[in-house]
Amino acid sequence: MNISLKNQRILVTGASRGIGRAIAKQLSDSGAEVIIHFNSNPREAEKLLHELKNPAFIEKCDLEDSSQVMGFIPSLEEKYGPLTGLVNNAGIAMAAPDTLPTSDWLKVWEKTMAVNSTAVGILCKEFVDQAKSQQQGRIVTISSRAAFRGDTTDYLAYGASKGALVSLTRSIARHYGKQGIKAFLIAPGFTRTDMAEEILAEYGEEFALNDIALNELTRPEDIAPMVTLLCSGLADHATGTSIDINAGSYVR
Repeated sequence: MNISLKNQRILVTGASRGIGRAIAKQLSDSGAEVIIHFNSNPREAEKLLHELKNPAFIEKCDLEDSSQVMGFIPSLEEKYGPLTGLVNNAGIAMAAPDTLPTSDWLKVWEKTMAVNSTAVGILCKEFVDQAKSQQQGRIVTISSRAAFRGDTTDYLAYGASKGALVSLTRSIARHYGKQGIKAFLIAPGFTRTDMAEEILAEYGEEFALNDIALNELTRPEDIAPMVTLLCSGLADHATGTSIDINAGSYVR
């Protein structure tokens, strides 16, 4: 099977590192023009830009700030032309123990929701707006196994924010399909990224390894090929689906 993303223009959020970086590289290797989104790591974004095989662009946006997120996709369309794909990869995981004062706990909750849910909702809405006129578009959203099995009490906000993406994806898939728009969700478990390493440092790697069915933790490169397949159009009849890539740590 030959996967070609030639003539596709795809925005990948949080592409400067981790899962997003691997996705951007795989999409570019398959022929796509990639828009690399970043917030706080311009050096890594620039480095990635020079590693990609096909034309690519770098764009900054603070996803915590809804005023920046609104209009982001229309501005990209104006600069580069219509987008054929959106990969919602960016996310944060902040610990908030239940022993925190409610006011402090709420700050973590609100920031997590802003980045992981609200920003994704805005991006999807504005992507759909421009995709309807093209009668085509594919959205791939990176959620988490926590959306389905829950998370620890320290990460209630994270689990809840990722759970919201499940309904968002299904709703888009069911109601915009006849306008050529498809939506998919991928739910990883622990993946070897900077964000996960912080959690592993807290809980210990043995904790994570004992929780999975395989002998090693998932890598970003294990997720990127599935994103590429979903963006290709070869799996369009799976629109609305949630795909688990979690080394067997949560089997539905």
